[in-house]
Amino acid sequence: MRETLLRLLRPSRSQLAWAVALCLVGLAVVVQVQTIQAGDRYASMRRDDLVQLLDGLTEESERLAAEVAELERTRDALQSGVDADEVARAEAQRRADGLAILAGTAPAVGPGVRITISAPEGRITADLMLDAIQELRDAGAEVIEVNDSVRLVAQSWVTESPQGLLIDDQLITLPIVIEAIGDSHSLAEGARFRGGLVSQVESQKVGGSTAIEELDQVNIFSLHQPRAPRYAEPA
Repeated sequence: MRETLLRLLRPSRSQLAWAVALCLVGLAVVVQVQTIQAGDRYASMRRDDLVQLLDGLTEESERLAAEVAELERTRDALQSGVDADEVARAEAQRRADGLAILAGTAPAVGPGVRITISAPEGRITADLMLDAIQELRDAGAEVIEVNDSVRLVAQSWVTESPQGLLIDDQLITLPIVIEAIGDSHSLAEGARFRGGLVSQVESQKVGGSTAIEELDQVNIFSLHQPRAPRYAEPA
């Protein structure tokens, strides 16, 4: 009995080799299963959905490549020493303007979409609205406005009340008009994606309708009134 225990506590080289081999086999099986599951997820998607997904990834890659190129040009201009102060001021102003748009404290103009949602009273829930906003952001929306009055920002919130749907404490009445600035085609296809905004609104559960317009210019003039943080402080 004692010798058996000693053999278990002190395995031989061959036993260690077999243990390592079994671990590698187990790891390979896990990786293979995960790969199959990922393949199954995409295999269940329609061709049109896969094309939309690929288009979205391609456009995002192009946008990031353009941003990298712009940053590299700015870096080169600053390193050259020629009008470096002017370049720095222009870059600082450009960043300030961009941050003001993202924070919702400045108007914005650009291509995008206008989505009009009609539905019976009480059928557009907070969850549905949150899904719609997130889908637009995922599709590349840079600025979003609801009913010409609510400018959505990172801190925006959506909830339901006895009076109806609320966004940032403002009552949202039907029909709901969402305007978003970004690549108009990507935004429109993002809303039409199977299981997305259009599918949800036009389902039997909601019984509504959607109208999507791709526009060369969307004007968003509503502004967000930022609130001073109660708890957060600069680190």
